[in-house]
Amino acid sequence: MQSVTIAGEQLLLHPDRAVYWPARRVLFVADLHLGKGAHFRRAGIAVPQLVSDVNFARLGGLIEEFQPARVLLLGDLFHSDYNHVWGAFCAFTASFTDLTFELVPGNHDILPPTCYEEASLVMHEEIIRLGPFSLSHHPLREEQRLSGQYNLCGHIHPCVRLVDRTGGGMKLPCFFFGQQEGILPAFGEFTGCAEVKARYGDQVFVLAEDAVLAVG
Repeated sequence: MQSVTIAGEQLLLHPDRAVYWPARRVLFVADLHLGKGAHFRRAGIAVPQLVSDVNFARLGGLIEEFQPARVLLLGDLFHSDYNHVWGAFCAFTASFTDLTFELVPGNHDILPPTCYEEASLVMHEEIIRLGPFSLSHHPLREEQRLSGQYNLCGHIHPCVRLVDRTGGGMKLPCFFFGQQEGILPAFGEFTGCAEVKARYGDQVFVLAEDAVLAVG
């Protein structure tokens, strides 16, 4: 893990693509896109059945490791309309009786309210405030920003391209912390990524071989 101080608060960056805030016992994850594999299989596209199992195992491992009081899901929890994976998610949340699962909805969160009630999810507005942070799915536009608040969000699925001396390179998912916003990597196994460009003063941490590494 890597420890980073953002808005005066210590955040722990975990190689399983999550952020833990020890002071408030909050675990942040974004862009799980649960059910995406089943959605594609239903359309005739071959996607391994194990994708959802891996996502649940990683999230369960994070909960066991950190023992959070709250799991805050920063949007795109479920990829599309209902499929059988939602039932598995409801069983997963029901197995943790001593913490709350909360959703800041994203553009893919289109299930009817009864589904979220079934999963015992606390549903939030598009933007919520928690301590020095504004939490959202999309990065906030300038007119949405609140004075003195730092935006933590998802949606982008950020990655950076690292180039070696031969000119070859590879894209790696990353945690990206700019001057006003921090973008979490996509948690879901079956997700793409979008390359982001770091500017002076930005902090970037790539995910490589079960490690979180700071890059300059």
